[in-house]
Amino acid sequence: MLDGLTKFMSEGKGLMTDTASPTNGGAAESPSLNILAQYIKDLSFENPGAPRSLQARDKAPAININVNVNANPLSDAEFDVVLTLNAEAKDGDKMLFNVELAYGGVFRVTGFPQEHMLPLLFIECPRLLFPFARQIVSDATRNGGFPPLMIDPIDFAQMFTQRMAEEKVRSQVSTTAN
Repeated sequence: MLDGLTKFMSEGKGLMTDTASPTNGGAAESPSLNILAQYIKDLSFENPGAPRSLQARDKAPAININVNVNANPLSDAEFDVVLTLNAEAKDGDKMLFNVELAYGGVFRVTGFPQEHMLPLLFIECPRLLFPFARQIVSDATRNGGFPPLMIDPIDFAQMFTQRMAEEKVRSQVSTTAN
């Protein structure tokens, strides 16, 4: 969660350190972002109206998709980033299907300035996870008896900018209230 990462940064636990390496003559380490692991944290598919929900329909169902990204530090250089996708399809007021996926990755981030850490964790890491999460959601809906749900590409930079603006407003409101 963003709060955990912000707390980690504010406590000065050294997200980034300049490390000298004997192989590069003591120069600072070059920036790198590595995926150490990817995993399904949670996956749920519900088809409450089956088999009736699988019948042909005259119009496409209304599909609502929600996306969230959370990041938590595991160590000074390793972070757990979880991309959550929730997709719900309805025909009128009847739910056809609901798929929920929490897809995570463990990333090693080294050599980047501290001011680049939040954008890396909340833009680049989920951008790397998204194609795999998209495929899992597509397979789950297809295996549930529906056409595969192909989620459009997501602008994680815009999501991050919006989330940071919301956090800024929240902090201004809380300081004004005190």
